[in-house]
Amino acid sequence: MNDNTKDVRWRQRFQNFEKAYKQLKISVLQVHGLSDLEKEGMVQRFEYTFELAWKTLKDYLEAQQVDAKFPREVIKQAFHYEIIEDGEIWMDMLEKRNLMAHTYEEKIFRMAVDNISTKYFNAISQVYDFLQKKSCSA
Repeated sequence: MNDNTKDVRWRQRFQNFEKAYKQLKISVLQVHGLSDLEKEGMVQRFEYTFELAWKTLKDYLEAQQVDAKFPREVIKQAFHYEIIEDGEIWMDMLEKRNLMAHTYEEKIFRMAVDNISTKYFNAISQVYDFLQKKSCSA
């Protein structure tokens, strides 16, 4: 795959990430007024936004000639190249996303909503801002 194709691919993936990010942002900004059902929706939005975030990072890194295939590698490389500012939070998101399938357990549900609204969204926002600037500069 040539460099131009890789550049186009990450920009296309970024458009999907951007849509998901904006939907998540709406939920996070209104979190205190959301019902439990709406909070469950916010958790779902986080899950697919996180997936799109790391996959967009993967495609962006590939366009920069950096090889990383799996989420943990992508996060480490993105942190190494100073795309991600807080690698620990990203690793925490990666580990906790599997727990989020168990939001029927009240304690896990409350923890997920709290983490998303107080920590995870900020980390995703930082990466969104970075990639958004890169997507405009070409």
